[in-house]
Amino acid sequence: MKILVASDSFKGCLSSLAVANAVEQAALSVDSNIEVVKLPVADGGEGTVEAVTSALGGELVEAVVSDPLRRPVLAHYGQAGDLAIIEVAAACGLTLLAPEDRNPLFTDTYGVGELIMHAIQRGCQRFLIGLGGSATNDGGKGMLSVPGFLDAVKGKSFTVACDVDTPFIGPHGASRTFAPQKGASPADVEVLEERLVAFSQEIMAQTGMDVRQMKGTGAAGGLGGAFAAFLHAHLVPGVEMVLDTLCFDEQLKGVDLVITGEGRSDFQTPRGKTPDGVLRRALAQGVPTVLMSGQVSHCPELDAMGFSRMIQITPAGMSLAEAMNPVVASENIQKAVFSILK
Repeated sequence: MKILVASDSFKGCLSSLAVANAVEQAALSVDSNIEVVKLPVADGGEGTVEAVTSALGGELVEAVVSDPLRRPVLAHYGQAGDLAIIEVAAACGLTLLAPEDRNPLFTDTYGVGELIMHAIQRGCQRFLIGLGGSATNDGGKGMLSVPGFLDAVKGKSFTVACDVDTPFIGPHGASRTFAPQKGASPADVEVLEERLVAFSQEIMAQTGMDVRQMKGTGAAGGLGGAFAAFLHAHLVPGVEMVLDTLCFDEQLKGVDLVITGEGRSDFQTPRGKTPDGVLRRALAQGVPTVLMSGQVSHCPELDAMGFSRMIQITPAGMSLAEAMNPVVASENIQKAVFSILK
């Protein structure tokens, strides 16, 4: 029997690789002849750098860049040959700021530009960029303002993973949808919207591209729009970018069972999360797929996806604090694998 483990991380608990290791340990204890292929994956958000860099045999690179308030921060990205794998949150992430410092009126993406420049100086020509988790709403202005940036990126290839299909402006745009989550008051949101409206007009004048209602251009506070207009980036769903990069369809050949998962599965899972992308590709090749997640909140959208089985690894009554303990989570994963294979 050949099992492919292609799970996202259990955020704040286990990395994608740690999940796969737990599955492998349990499977081999059931039958030492089982072949387990471990393929850490992600959807363009947290964990993407580690998952893709590891799968491609690359290395993690460190760089001191500016955080969302232009303070020095040690960030890392992946490099595999001339390919750079970058999560913008490493430079402009919300988690880099204390709650009292979170206000997108004053944060920007300057550090993202610095991170890309650092990779270019190391010889990178191709870029996989994961958007998501940003503390910013500047439309990418900070990134574009890094001295020499626009000249340095000429001729480079950018594929950008958008974790949302939010447009640049409007009632469902970057400012009104996500700025409140980044510390903006209702009055701040209106100021931010005015700024992006004005910047969208500048973008049109400078590049000829109308980003206002383009899907994904509002990702990471409008950073998607800057990538599309100024860097000619290809905006794609995050999990598709990752699976294509990892040659996932090839990895499925000869596989009898796929196991995927995430920290919590619910109504959002079918909307481009890692298990969604893994399942669709596995089903296309007729490979049954099991979902194992820390928590499974059943709903019509999730139940209709087509998993052969859905398992919540956390036992009823176990506290969140205990379930989030990495040792306990690994044990719970192994118990779930036993229930599948025995």
